[in-house]
Amino acid sequence: MTTLRSTAPTTSRRTVAPKKKSFLHRWSGWLFVLPALLFYGVFVLKPLVTAVEYSFYDWNGITVATFVGFENYVRVLTDPQLLASIGHAFFLIIFFTVLPVSGGLLMAALLRELRSKGMGTFARTALFLPQIIPGAAAAIAWVWMFSASGTANQMLSAIGLDGLTRAWLGDFTWSLPAVGVIGTWINLGFCTILLLSGTGKIDASIYEAARLDGAGFVRTLLSVTLPGLKQEIGVCVTVTVISALASFDIIFMSTQGGPGYSTMVPGVQVYQLGFTQSQVGLASALALILTALILIVVLPLQRLFRSED
Repeated sequence: MTTLRSTAPTTSRRTVAPKKKSFLHRWSGWLFVLPALLFYGVFVLKPLVTAVEYSFYDWNGITVATFVGFENYVRVLTDPQLLASIGHAFFLIIFFTVLPVSGGLLMAALLRELRSKGMGTFARTALFLPQIIPGAAAAIAWVWMFSASGTANQMLSAIGLDGLTRAWLGDFTWSLPAVGVIGTWINLGFCTILLLSGTGKIDASIYEAARLDGAGFVRTLLSVTLPGLKQEIGVCVTVTVISALASFDIIFMSTQGGPGYSTMVPGVQVYQLGFTQSQVGLASALALILTALILIVVLPLQRLFRSED
């Protein structure tokens, strides 16, 4: 009995060794990033390290600095005036974040309805205009409108509310809310456009199903639009909270922290301490504490919106 053997040629498997990457190929990605890293290191990291160093000294910017340890930080956390400026920044979150985000959500829902009818282009342009105007220029315009003979008081007088007229930015009680209105006007357009763009990713069939089920505008807003815009709302909240806590240009150009200290915020306080009062160490400590507060507020917000995604 003969055994049949296959005459098919056998192929031997050869292990091909991977080619060794060249030095340039291995580090090419870092070479592209290197210019940005250099700028970041020179203009962000180095000033941050320098501010940390200055915060431990009593220095007027000219003479020899004196090491004082944590004295500047203790003063920031115990001085009523400095603490009040931090409190004002947190109060501005109502006007810089809460009102623009909630108003932007409502406007985005309305503009979505107008867009379906071909009427939303002008409205989107008008709402976004404040965002492209520099904050300093916007503050100057609102200073005129909030003056004793400005547009705000003229409108109140026109409807018979002369008793409510006042120099809004010169009033100790109403100056901070008046400044907050400027922030609301600027941030509303940004939030509206961002949220409106987010509505484009929501499936139109969901809106159609809600309409067929008899859902009105408010129910559709709460049940369809709001859940579908969690990521965009997270971005709006993060950006506007930072703009409130780190606000400078609007306050500086409109009130410079006055009258008295009724509108003083940390950004303006740091400028005055460092460049007007020559307390560089104290200004650096306040700036670092403000940075830490922003991180303490923003990082949990990021985690919150990420966990709800």
